[in-house]
Amino acid sequence: MSKYLIVGLGNVGAEYEGTRHNAGFMVVDALAKKHDAHWSLERHAYRTEIHYKGRTLILIKPTTYMNLSGKAVRYWMQAEKTDLSNLLVIVDDIALTPGTIRMKKQGSSGGHNGLADIEQSLGTQAYCRLRIGVGNTFGRGGQIDYVLGRPEGDDLAKIEEAVQHAMETVLCFATQGADRAMNIHNTTPRIKKENTEQS
Repeated sequence: MSKYLIVGLGNVGAEYEGTRHNAGFMVVDALAKKHDAHWSLERHAYRTEIHYKGRTLILIKPTTYMNLSGKAVRYWMQAEKTDLSNLLVIVDDIALTPGTIRMKKQGSSGGHNGLADIEQSLGTQAYCRLRIGVGNTFGRGGQIDYVLGRPEGDDLAKIEEAVQHAMETVLCFATQGADRAMNIHNTTPRIKKENTEQS
């Protein structure tokens, strides 16, 4: 059975729950909930697993905090004997508008501390990452407060929709591969069918 390591990035603790920076946690939490999987606190991460179409998806939420995410990723790749091509890291991205998701097979950290630490720990940029857009409507010097803040209103609705879309993307990645997942799911925010039908 093929095995995949799906890493949602975020910060542990109630004060960080639901914040923009925890978009990665939101996706793996939603996947676990949908598949009735339960988290256990293990070394460097909360861990659970789901089974889908003959694949095993190991889901983790690092407990190392964002800036040391690489420590957890490296440990669990070794523990689960996961190939680099079967690793997918899910992160928030201020460069994308809320509701937008983008998968890439490699690339720079783009200033994201979690990705930067993973790159350093693995010694490569060649791993898949799925970015969840959270927007960048903050003033000069306001980035930290923004990403550690909780979205509201329309932004919250768009991010919640992106989380649902990201779940589909993760399952597509595991069953059909990164190229297919990118071709199908790298889109701008989707308009809900009911709104389209009414217009």
